[in-house]
Amino acid sequence: MSNKLQSVRGTHDHLPEDMYKFKHIITKAEYISALYGFKPMATPIFEFSSVFKKTLGESSDIVNKEMYTFNDKGNEEITLRPEGTAGIVRAIISNGLAHEMPFKAFYNGPMFRYERPQKGRLRQFHQIGIELLGTNSEQADIEVIACANNLIKSLNIDKSSTLNINSLGNIAERKNYIAELLVYLNDFKNKLSIDSKNRFEKNPLRILDSKSEEDIEIIKNAPKLINYLEAESKDNFNKVLEGLTSLDIPYKINHKLVRGLDYYNNTTFEFITDRLGSQSAILAGGRYDNLMKQMGGSDIPGIGWAAGIERLALLATIKKDQKKKISIIPIGIENNILCMKLANELINKNISIDMGYSGNLKKRLKQANKVSAHYAIIIGNEEVENNNAIIRNLETGSQDNIKLDKLVKHIEKILL
Repeated sequence: MSNKLQSVRGTHDHLPEDMYKFKHIITKAEYISALYGFKPMATPIFEFSSVFKKTLGESSDIVNKEMYTFNDKGNEEITLRPEGTAGIVRAIISNGLAHEMPFKAFYNGPMFRYERPQKGRLRQFHQIGIELLGTNSEQADIEVIACANNLIKSLNIDKSSTLNINSLGNIAERKNYIAELLVYLNDFKNKLSIDSKNRFEKNPLRILDSKSEEDIEIIKNAPKLINYLEAESKDNFNKVLEGLTSLDIPYKINHKLVRGLDYYNNTTFEFITDRLGSQSAILAGGRYDNLMKQMGGSDIPGIGWAAGIERLALLATIKKDQKKKISIIPIGIENNILCMKLANELINKNISIDMGYSGNLKKRLKQANKVSAHYAIIIGNEEVENNNAIIRNLETGSQDNIKLDKLVKHIEKILL
């Protein structure tokens, strides 16, 4: 291990430039989801481990390999949340909100999974997401996907991503399909990848989602889940597809799309890209009609999605805020208080400022350019004696002398 102090593997320091993108993405997501009636909600970053073990499935990779689980000082088994849905559903149950349906929540925050760090995938990562509970109508599915599609478009990612969609059917349909899938895979059992051999016994559906070349070749001719759906599930899926078509949302039916969590049923979807290597999903979700009941709550259906902010930030085209900034440069410490008062007046007018704290005039002007200030206000002893301030346009180099008592109004005028 290096002696150099550094962040833990799989974590990342988000510097101001990163946070600008993060804030932009979160703000966009919260604004767009609010247009659909979703309200902000937050849950703790850790829960009792049972919240996730009950819901994600004992056979899932997350529960088996990736959860950060520990016993606290009260000897309670605690897990740092690996995803957001289970915590939202737990909160609805805990706070007695089952009667407030439909329930629409937007959330964002850090998640934790112990997995191999790679481009756009970290052990501490950040997600935005929405959950809609209280209806199993296909209209809810269409609305949730439309919300996701609008977010993708607002971040200028729509040209480099594709909506993949599938139906997992209900529990009985999926059980019948898995039995047929196992019969098919049994002939190739010895040729499967190590991970898929393990999944063969515990979670065979996940083999369809394998990125291993040998597995991909085997599952090319595997039976399709869509052929094992009954009339009701097929009709529901077709109505969802018709709704997406009516909204001009392009999609691709992907019969191999099964998602990694056990609680999904019926509609499942992902927005994928080819710009992030093998980790192609940038936003994913689906329906989870049995989850709340499974957690000990009422029998209330739900659907939602989540997106990794780090991945979106790698793809999104985000224009920097064009709001003009003023750099205030006091020459001589005796003028610092005057300049601080001026800065406070400008801030109260919602004008962004940067203070030139130290150095000669040349260094302070260099700092003003570094922070992309449009104008510099220079106040030294000579200016104070003449009751003036110098305002320099940092783009053109031109400058004017403005009376101190007219300075704030002049700044407001030139920033219009």
